[in-house]
Amino acid sequence: MDRSDVRYQLSEITPVQLSVYDLLGREVAVLVNEMKAPGSHQVTFDGTGLASGAYLYRLTGGRFVQMRRMVVVK
Repeated sequence: MDRSDVRYQLSEITPVQLSVYDLLGREVAVLVNEMKAPGSHQVTFDGTGLASGAYLYRLTGGRFVQMRRMVVVK
């Protein structure tokens, strides 16, 4: 699966950054880097140009930071 959806919810207007990293810590994509309104949001990550394997994504919004793992399978 080359595409994956990342969903998140905000309680207030805040700057949001959503980046994808390989396991060596290199940034391979920036999916969001802008102010976002409160509510539910969804971003589709297209990993077509990446090798199969595990990746991490980091979501930062205000004081909130979360890292999750995703797998690109071709």
